[in-house]
Amino acid sequence: MTFEGVVAEAQRLAAAPYAAPAEDLPPALAALSYDGYRRIVFRPAEALRLGRNFSAQLFHRGFLQKKRVRLFVQPRSGAPRPVAYDQRLFDLGKDLAGQSFAPDLGFAGFRLHYAFSDAPKNRPPGFQEEFLVFLGASYFRLRGDGQEYGLSARGLAIGTGAPEGEEFPDFVAHWICEPDAEARTLTVLSLLDSPSVAGAYRFEIAPGDPSRMTVTASLHPRRRLDKAGLAPLTSMFLHGESGPGARNAQAFDDFRPEVHDSDGLVVMTEADRLWRPLVNGRPAPQISAFRAAPLRGFGLLQRERNFAAYLDVEARHEARPGHWVEPLAEEKRPEMVAAGASPRPGAFADGAVQLFEIPSREEYMDNIVAAFVPAAPLEAGKPLRLAYRLTTVGTEPTEALPGDLARVVSTRVGSAERLRPTEPPSPQRRLYAIDFEGPNLPRDHDESVRAVVTASAGAVVEPVAAPVPQTGGWRIYVEWRPPAPLPPGDVILRAYLEKDGRRISETWDAPA
Repeated sequence: MTFEGVVAEAQRLAAAPYAAPAEDLPPALAALSYDGYRRIVFRPAEALRLGRNFSAQLFHRGFLQKKRVRLFVQPRSGAPRPVAYDQRLFDLGKDLAGQSFAPDLGFAGFRLHYAFSDAPKNRPPGFQEEFLVFLGASYFRLRGDGQEYGLSARGLAIGTGAPEGEEFPDFVAHWICEPDAEARTLTVLSLLDSPSVAGAYRFEIAPGDPSRMTVTASLHPRRRLDKAGLAPLTSMFLHGESGPGARNAQAFDDFRPEVHDSDGLVVMTEADRLWRPLVNGRPAPQISAFRAAPLRGFGLLQRERNFAAYLDVEARHEARPGHWVEPLAEEKRPEMVAAGASPRPGAFADGAVQLFEIPSREEYMDNIVAAFVPAAPLEAGKPLRLAYRLTTVGTEPTEALPGDLARVVSTRVGSAERLRPTEPPSPQRRLYAIDFEGPNLPRDHDESVRAVVTASAGAVVEPVAAPVPQTGGWRIYVEWRPPAPLPPGDVILRAYLEKDGRRISETWDAPA
């Protein structure tokens, strides 16, 4: 099986009416609780060996993982080998003691393990760590060496935030391509299907610090898709350095100062790099759109890397990765040309990065979605080809995000009545302190550095830029006075640092 072969399979599916997967999960597996499902453990000795440095372990069906996913190993030559279900591959746990399941039960997904070069010294030679999971719909989770799992990526998002509800396409088959014996990269081919679209994917995977995936896809819509989310990312934001972030939001009664897998969205175009802090606590979900024509990259990042900001010994939010999506020029991907028509402007040439924020009080809920939505709809019968690189991001600065602009590292909000406070503080005077860090910022006070601040409504009062000797960064102080009455929805504030008329920081973009 090759990528072109999966493309042909997607074309065949899209030309026919959608066939929903069979609802054939045995009752004992369907009735499992969360804990009962977690007790099903794959036996490591049964792992699929993929060269010297990789192996794959399998996920059992059950609980919420009801759908069957076909799995194959594609040898370096010859036909693909189906991975056959055998319940002896698993310790089924006490909840399923005495149960037996048919050989056609299949699997829910798989996870990949890798022999990182700097494995802990107490591990045996060749020890392999889990770093990538494909499980549920078109979701996959990727981490770099030394990181903990956090946010998820997806193959495709359809109708996120739409009144009629979201459609979740499924990866219905995967072909794990056997690598050379000493290879440090691995390829997975995947087939996607849903009522609206079929698709072919190729994931070229290079684990490490950071881990990288080059994603090549060919989408074949069955119907017109007005808002298809490309390269979608899904994360969790409960509360951060300024609480939930929404105006008048209820505070969290939590010993941990911050709880989130990501704390902001970055959108990069030819003209600017924008940082939007994430927000929770609105009365209703909200979609924000950031025009990008063309898009250079976007990502959900975890910029706070200090354990003291979280104080969660088990969750280790400070070690959660960010994900950075970088579009790749279509003309540089010959196999994409072979899969369809001649090269044309890429899928990321015109559109907007959409951020969907769902109010949540539950830590287990992924309430943040970011994806690129093309300006033109996807038309039935017209394939869309795309390619992008997905990179895990830890401590910044990083080569994954191009450019030398200083980055926003914190946003804090409080009363501006510091000298003559009232009780309660007046909501008409709010002070914002926005911190920037970067190797190219002036190290000392510099009169040519200026704060540029705007507001979509209300008044911006006396913005000031000043160095922060304790961090080597710079801070913008600005007071914002809201209009009366407040307009519906968010008021957007924007700020950046300028030196001698030249922008030297990314743009902070935040709801007031």
